[in-house]
Amino acid sequence: MAHAKNHDYHILPPSIWPFALAVGAFIMLLGGVLWQGARVEVLEDSSALLKATAHNPWVFLIGLAVVLYCMFGWFAAMTNEGQTGDHTPVVRIGLRYGMILFILSEVMFFSAWFWAFFKIKLYPLTEGYPWVDGTWPPAGIETFDPWHLPLINTLILLLSGCAVTWAHHALVHENNRKDMINGLALGVAFGVVFTFLQAYEYSHAAFGFANNAEGAPSVYGGAFYMATGFHGFHVIMGTIFLFVCLIRALNGHFTQANHVGFEAAAWYWHFVDVVWLFLFFVIYVWGQ
Repeated sequence: MAHAKNHDYHILPPSIWPFALAVGAFIMLLGGVLWQGARVEVLEDSSALLKATAHNPWVFLIGLAVVLYCMFGWFAAMTNEGQTGDHTPVVRIGLRYGMILFILSEVMFFSAWFWAFFKIKLYPLTEGYPWVDGTWPPAGIETFDPWHLPLINTLILLLSGCAVTWAHHALVHENNRKDMINGLALGVAFGVVFTFLQAYEYSHAAFGFANNAEGAPSVYGGAFYMATGFHGFHVIMGTIFLFVCLIRALNGHFTQANHVGFEAAAWYWHFVDVVWLFLFFVIYVWGQ
C-alpha cells in the first residue's frame, strides 16, 4: 500500500499545541514585564490607560493560564499516544534523550546559583564603594543551623527518592503494581512535607532577600534564596510530576516495557535529590 507504515517512528499529525503554547508564553512574558518591570512616573497628564496597566498582573495571569492549559492538553495527547501504541521503542529512545537534555539544561541553571555563592563566599566584600575585603557570613546575617531543619529536610528528600526507586523496581523487575502505587504515594507525600518545611524555614529566616536582620543591604539573602528557592520550585514541579504518575498508575497505565513517563519522573526526582545534597553541604554546612 502506498501509505503503509514501514518504520518504527511516530509521525505526528498537525497540532495546535506548539503554536498555542508559544503564544501563551509570549503573553506571559509581556505581562511579566508590564507587571514587574514597568516603572511609570505618574504625572498629572498621564493617560488613564497607562496608569491602569502599570504593575497590573492580569496580562501575566492570562498568559500563565494559557500556558498551563496548553501543557495539560499537550501532555494528555502524549499520554494518549503512549496508551495507543504510538510510543514504539525508537520513539521511547527519543523521549529519553529529550529528558536527559532537559535535565542537563537544569544543571546549567543551578551551576549559575552555585557559582554566585562560591564567589561571595570565597571573596566576601563589604557593601558600598570602594569595596574592601569583608567577613563571612556578612555582617548582620544569622545563618541557619544545618543540623536541625535542613538536615531533617535532607533525610525527607532522600526517603522520597528511595520510595520512587522502590516504585520503579516494583514495576520494572517484579511487575508489582501495588508496590509501585505505594512507592509513588510515599514519594509524593515526602515531597509535600519537604515543601511545607522549607516554607516554615523561610518564615523564620533572620534575613531577607536583599537585607540582613537590621535592614542593611546584603548579597547573602539573594544567593541563598535564589539557590534554595529555585530548588524548591523544582521540588514542587517534581511532586506534581510524581502525582500525575500516581494517577496514571491508579488508572492502569505503565507496563514493564512501556513506562517512559514514569521513568522520566524518576530521573527528574533523583536529579532534585542530588542537587539538594550539594545545596545542603555547600550553602548550609560550608557556607556557615
